[in-house]
Order: sequence, then C-alpha cells, then structure tokens
Amino acid sequence: MEAQTKTNENTGSTVNLHDSGQGHAALLQLVSFHIGGEEFGLDILRVQEIIRIQALTRVPNSPDFVDGVINLRGKVIPVVALRRRFGLEELAHDKQTRIVVVEVRGTVLGFIVDSVSEVLRIPKDTVEPPPRLGKVEREYVSGVGKLDNRLLILLDVDRLMCDAEQFGVAASA
Repeated sequence: MEAQTKTNENTGSTVNLHDSGQGHAALLQLVSFHIGGEEFGLDILRVQEIIRIQALTRVPNSPDFVDGVINLRGKVIPVVALRRRFGLEELAHDKQTRIVVVEVRGTVLGFIVDSVSEVLRIPKDTVEPPPRLGKVEREYVSGVGKLDNRLLILLDVDRLMCDAEQFGVAASA
C-alpha cells in the first residue's frame, strides 16, 4: 500500500495520512465478511474480487473443504467452503453468500463466505495477537482487531491454505 501524504501549505511540511502523530502505526485496510456469526477480515491487497455465488463443478477426490471449481473469465478456480474448513455446520447459500477471490501463494482461490460487510481501515496498533487457546483455534488467525464495540478476526490465508496445498487444492483446478 502506498503511503498517502498531504503537504501543509503554511509550513511546507509533509504529513503521513496513515499516521495520526499520536503513536498510531499505519492503517490496515481490510475486507470484512461474516462466517457463522463471526466477523473476519482479509488484507484488501490479497482480495482480487468479490462475486456472487454461482454453480460449482465438483472435482472427484478433492479435499472435503473444496466445494468445487468455477470458471472465472476463462480461469478455473478452486472454491473453498470456509464454513467447512472451520468445522462449522453448513448452511444453504442465500442471496448474501459471496465468493471472495484471493491469491494465495501464487494460486487464485475462491472462499465461500456467508456475507461481505465492508472495507475497513483500522490502526495496526489496535490488532492483538490471537488468544492462546490452543493450536487449532488460532491456527489460521493472524490477530484480532479491536473496533469500537466489536472484534474482527484477521485471517492468515497463507496458513489457512498451507496444509491444503498438501491435499492438492491447486491440483484440483
């Protein structure tokens, strides 16, 4: 992300718009979405696009969390059901269900989410490390962002799909 600056016309000095000057670090720009009643966030630079749910083509012998593949402008993209990946009960897709298309380690993937909320900007210093509840609970979480009256779980897509590559997600495409 490029640093945005503004020049003060009176003094000629430059101010970083991502720094409040009061100890706040740069801002994180995130796409927020919901899965199973929880709000998650992904770095906006990782998100290529957000599309409506569409018909998926099932691929035999693919990992159980891979719902299938889609054809997106001539590219075959594996689609991962994040509810299943997180061990949550499956729900029927509705008009809010979206596929968030991201690039993970050179592979373009789609993540099925319950709904996409908004693009948020939060100061890096409001993000804390994931709570130490055990390896499984925080395995895919890079941190927890504190917003006014809610928490935002920040996903680490590299770790989320790290073991998936061993299962051949990219090969299913």
